[in-house]
Amino acid sequence: MSNKKKKKFTPVQQEYQDFAKDIEPKRPVVKNCIHAFLVGGFICVIGQALQLAFITYLDFTEETAAAPTSAVLIIAAILLTGFGIFDHIAQWAGAGTAVPITGFANTMASAAIEHRTEGYVLGVGGNMFKLSGSVIVFGAFSAFVVTLIKITINWLGGM
Repeated sequence: MSNKKKKKFTPVQQEYQDFAKDIEPKRPVVKNCIHAFLVGGFICVIGQALQLAFITYLDFTEETAAAPTSAVLIIAAILLTGFGIFDHIAQWAGAGTAVPITGFANTMASAAIEHRTEGYVLGVGGNMFKLSGSVIVFGAFSAFVVTLIKITINWLGGM
């Protein structure tokens, strides 16, 4: 806590803040990073293995194998979320489960599961995008900005 914030506390509040800071458990940052790396890497290895399986055994090309690989990862994440397994993995791995496709599927499915008692339209449909809506908006806005930059560069290069 910065000194500026400490000055705003009364002496009793400051004493409590110091006491709380002393007894607060230290976060195992290195251990958490290793867990996130292992789980995130494992998810990526599974995705790569699926893609290679589609290419090798089902005669997909590298470009056409991407869609079914993503679909299998999404379905797996949704099923693991529905059975409550994904939450346990995420508790242990932390940010490692935030590999974009599985993390996105988890946020959508968990919001849908949480609000299913409110009905399909107002509950599931209305609340499904609360967590992941910002990701969709940011992705669409980023695509717009990158497109403007690319068009500008191409236009300036053609002059």
